[in-house]
Amino acid sequence: MEKRVVFRSSWLPWVLIAPQVVVIVVFFFWPAAQALLQSVQQSDAFGTSVEWVGMDNFRNLWNDPTYLASFYTTAVFSTLVAVLGISISLMLAVFADRIVKGALVYKTLLIWPYAVAPAVAGVLWLFMFAPSVGVVSYWLRAFGVDWNHLLKGDQAMTLVIMAAVWKQISYNFLFFLAGLQSIPKSLIEAAAIDGARPWRRFWTIVFPLLSPTTFFLLVINIVYAFFDTFGIIDAATQGGPGKDTSILVYKVYYDGFKAMDLGGSAAQSVVLMVIVVVLTVVQFRFVEKKVNY
Repeated sequence: MEKRVVFRSSWLPWVLIAPQVVVIVVFFFWPAAQALLQSVQQSDAFGTSVEWVGMDNFRNLWNDPTYLASFYTTAVFSTLVAVLGISISLMLAVFADRIVKGALVYKTLLIWPYAVAPAVAGVLWLFMFAPSVGVVSYWLRAFGVDWNHLLKGDQAMTLVIMAAVWKQISYNFLFFLAGLQSIPKSLIEAAAIDGARPWRRFWTIVFPLLSPTTFFLLVINIVYAFFDTFGIIDAATQGGPGKDTSILVYKVYYDGFKAMDLGGSAAQSVVLMVIVVVLTVVQFRFVEKKVNY
């Protein structure tokens, strides 16, 4: 019989959840409400005068070609970061689950990048691929590759994608490894006895049982690519060259803090918030139906 917790006083449950409610209101609902309010206003750079403009900020966004281009940049960037991050992490987790000797060292080395801040990760990859002094760029030139992400947009996009994937691999790796270790070994052994090769055992047994973990990481990685990669892009490319690596979250920052267009920046943040909410709802409504719990 399931035991239920019963509080003797009616106010105690509210006291226990009050800190969490305060955190949610202060750090989530209040900023979102401020963004909604500022998106329909226009203020000067010093915030001394505020004018109600209605939906003009949103109309200006759809007439701005650089903002529309950032949609394509964000779509390419987030898709590649999520797909590559999940795929590489799954492969590394499968290898880690099979290792007998040196497993602790292998797992520890893979977990380390998660402790690195996004801005620091951007600086690390920036130094490795620096056109003049970078170690990796030196070897690329030795193989005939003219690497200069300061001038070539495709190379700059490659750099920030590699840095973002490297930063997130540790997080994905931990969840995939935990999921692999929770799969009963008897199922794998039974399939091996029946003559199934490792590749077939993975796709018919292991991967379907990992579908809840994969679905969870898909949602997390898309949100990560939309928001948490700001530090990497700001440290590595600052949205350049030109606007080739300026994703939506970086354009919100650039227009608000450098161009001082507070109303337009707030409108962009509202659009970004709506996009992420819609993507999350679509994933839970349609993608989740194919997940086997």
